[in-house]
Amino acid sequence: MAHFSAFVHARPARLTRFRATPKMRRKHKTRMLNEDKMRKIAKEIACTLMLALLAGAALAEDAYPNRHISMVVPFPPGGIADLTGRPTAFAMEKVLKQRIVVENKAGAGGAIGMAYLANAKPDGYTIMMALSSISIIPEAEKLFERKPPYQMSQFTPIALISADPTVLVVRADSPWKSVKDLVDDAKKRPGKITFSSSGLYGTLHMAMEMFAQSAGVQLWHVPYTGGGPAMNALVGGHVDALASGPAAVIGQIKGGKLRALATWGNKRLAALPEVPTLKELGYEVEFYIWSGLFAPAGTPAPVLATLRDAAKKAVEDPEFKAIMAKIETPIYYLDAPEFQKFWDKDAAMLAAAVKRVGKVEDKK
Repeated sequence: MAHFSAFVHARPARLTRFRATPKMRRKHKTRMLNEDKMRKIAKEIACTLMLALLAGAALAEDAYPNRHISMVVPFPPGGIADLTGRPTAFAMEKVLKQRIVVENKAGAGGAIGMAYLANAKPDGYTIMMALSSISIIPEAEKLFERKPPYQMSQFTPIALISADPTVLVVRADSPWKSVKDLVDDAKKRPGKITFSSSGLYGTLHMAMEMFAQSAGVQLWHVPYTGGGPAMNALVGGHVDALASGPAAVIGQIKGGKLRALATWGNKRLAALPEVPTLKELGYEVEFYIWSGLFAPAGTPAPVLATLRDAAKKAVEDPEFKAIMAKIETPIYYLDAPEFQKFWDKDAAMLAAAVKRVGKVEDKK
């Protein structure tokens, strides 16, 4: 017990306090500073890498185009929009280094495809090769107090590619050798001579209605979904006449299947020098089918600039020129600002023509 008591009451041993020497403190402080510096450097490197990655992703996203582009043609294959659109797409591919896929979205005289572009994302990856009928459809809908499928303000012009007067054609075996023959027969048989078109109030329909009004005759309109089917209907004997762009019918004329009676231009076509204009024959009508590239309104200016440059280089491409010469369609190029002025003037003329023609019901 004495030993235990001595243990319990024994004074605890005094602990010696550790004191770092100045040299040791300096080393510790240096080590801590180095560690802080390394952590800071590591953080800066990580931030720099992150910013570089984000910048690279942004550049990749902004590098237009970085994938294929869709070119909407609002008519079936075989019409003037399709015949012009495909070589244009091919030539632009060479410039943009990306594929341009032509998509035929036909119906309602082109309104379906045009409305599709009007509502497409304005990012430059959906464009359209349209005809002058783009200006007709909204005006025609107003006559019937219907909501138009689109407004012209929903489109931004890129470039005008071609412009050509329409050609009045009949089958080579028809009894009409001239416009006079056709008009005389139409006056004897009102509403009996039929003509096809690309659709109600479409470009080809309006051309014929303007002619019929000028000639004082009644013709029976049979609308189709595009210029290609309209021409097939004439060649196949389903209708009697057609107003068409030269490119779609020139082969049939030279092949002896169709006969050209007149053109809607202010001068004779170089490809058909023997065919008179309607103005020469005393009919005060003039009408052109033009093909132009459009993008949705709101497409960024840098993207539009890229597309405009590609279109300009496309029409200068020798292969493109050769294809257009083969289908005998003259290149009529206008850049976006000039095309806008051209379009505004043409739209005003067509709006007046639609009002003159008035309500025309689909009789098919």
